Amino acid sequence: MNRKLLITLFVGMLSCMQVFAQTTNVNSHTANVIKQYQDSLAMLRAKVDSLTNAGSVKATHPQLFLPFTYYPGIAQRSLSLDGKLASPDEQTLLNFYLQRPDLVEFTERQLQQMQEVKAVVPAKPAAPTPAPVVSAPVEPEAPVVDVVVKKPNFWNFKADTYMQFLQNYISSNWYKGGESNYSMLASLTVEANYNNKQKVKWDNKLEMKLGFLTSRDDSLHTLKTSEDLFRYTSKLGLQASKHWYYTAQLLAYTQFMRNYKTNNPFVFSDIMSPLTVNLSLGMDYNVDWLNHKLKGTVHLGPAAYNFKYVDRLALSTRNGLEEGKHILHDVGSLFTIDLTWQIQKNIKWKTRMYGFTSYKRVEYEWENTFSFQFNKYISSNIFIYPRFDDSRQRDDHHGYWMFKEYMSIGFNYSF
Repeated sequence: MNRKLLITLFVGMLSCMQVFAQTTNVNSHTANVIKQYQDSLAMLRAKVDSLTNAGSVKATHPQLFLPFTYYPGIAQRSLSLDGKLASPDEQTLLNFYLQRPDLVEFTERQLQQMQEVKAVVPAKPAAPTPAPVVSAPVEPEAPVVDVVVKKPNFWNFKADTYMQFLQNYISSNWYKGGESNYSMLASLTVEANYNNKQKVKWDNKLEMKLGFLTSRDDSLHTLKTSEDLFRYTSKLGLQASKHWYYTAQLLAYTQFMRNYKTNNPFVFSDIMSPLTVNLSLGMDYNVDWLNHKLKGTVHLGPAAYNFKYVDRLALSTRNGLEEGKHILHDVGSLFTIDLTWQIQKNIKWKTRMYGFTSYKRVEYEWENTFSFQFNKYISSNIFIYPRFDDSRQRDDHHGYWMFKEYMSIGFNYSF
């Protein structure tokens, strides 16, 4: 340890003596030193280039490329017994130490301390980029709702009613004759239909019509009925295909009041006189034609039972029963057709055909109602009703055919 200290002091003294001795030649010596330094750098670069071309690079003294630093090892090697330096680079640095000590900025120990401090102090991490602040969507407060679970309703209800009036005045001296009269007609049709949208369908229709008229020439009756109907139709169907249903149909109809002829006390019809009940088995076809304008059903019943009851025995023969009998049983076949055609926005045609045959007698009816809707509440109807029944006594003029027709205008409402 003392040896190293003595050598260091000797080197320092030697350096000082050389500096003082060569003060007068500073400029020339400085130029020589710089030239030597540049030459050493060129030599080192040539050596590095040759090693790079050979495929291996090993830097021996990178100190030349650092700020001027005092390395004690170079002085020790120069003062060793052999006095040889490791490389020309060390000789260059030693010349700098002896000739320009003022250019030395650091010592080797200072460089080591700087490296230790750099290793201890961690690099300051980069500040993380703040994530963009996204405001959470504000959900509107939902109102409190009472949830009510309802069973599906397969029933459909509808009704149609109208009340119409007719007034006809004829003076007593009218050249064609005739009589003045007033008439009134009311109608109500109610439907309750069930359809579970799968296989089963049950249609129910109740039709009621009642009309009155007055006649000056009738001295026995102040009012007489011009229209009297009470009819119920029920169909229970099981779907066979898209438009066809296996169907059981019940049809029952009678009237409300007694019916007379002018100046005749004889009762031609009455409630339960007659009462007709028809039960049939067959198939129904659902009609939906002309772009949904013509709708309805066609019922074909090859097996039908017809029951007819007459409360007034005096009316038995007029309704195809044997004299003195109240009841008639018939077995045969029938068909019914119910269609509605919306011809135009304010013109509608309803038609109903009914035909029954026991293969001994035939009953056939064809009801036609043409409705003209003027506005929401005012309408006019034309009713045409031919009927054929060969169970009655044949008329000399019309045979077995009968006809009924009227035209009316009045109030109409559907719901």
